[in-house]
Amino acid sequence: MTADSLTKALDAAEAHCVERGEKLTPVRKRVLELVLEADGPVKAYDLLEALKPGPGSAKPPTVYRALDFLMTAGLVHKVEALNAFVGCSHAHDQDGHGGGAELFICSQCGAVEERHGGPVPTNAPAGFTILRSVVEHFGHCAACQPA
Repeated sequence: MTADSLTKALDAAEAHCVERGEKLTPVRKRVLELVLEADGPVKAYDLLEALKPGPGSAKPPTVYRALDFLMTAGLVHKVEALNAFVGCSHAHDQDGHGGGAELFICSQCGAVEERHGGPVPTNAPAGFTILRSVVEHFGHCAACQPA
């Protein structure tokens, strides 16, 4: 991600949080920045290590609270199978999601690509409210396809 696109993404995230009546605190913003700067999925403890050089070294609960906030706001996705996080690549509606996210995970190189489908599933059990929906697909990316 270029410095210009990172700045734009962080500005958009800030605006998104303001629309939701929430605050993108300095720690939340820094965690989002680290996730967006990563070349691929990043683990919480890698984020913790990256935050340590700063003033008032962060503790694990700080990072996890920031990640929980960012996931709820629709700004990052947790790649459950990898126990890692990626930045959300789509524009956000006022609810923080525009439908279900689909993550395509390359089993060979670990690359994760995000796509968004239609609205969240409508076949939930009676009385169940879907808060977020993420589907993970595993395979090989174009660069890793066997010859």
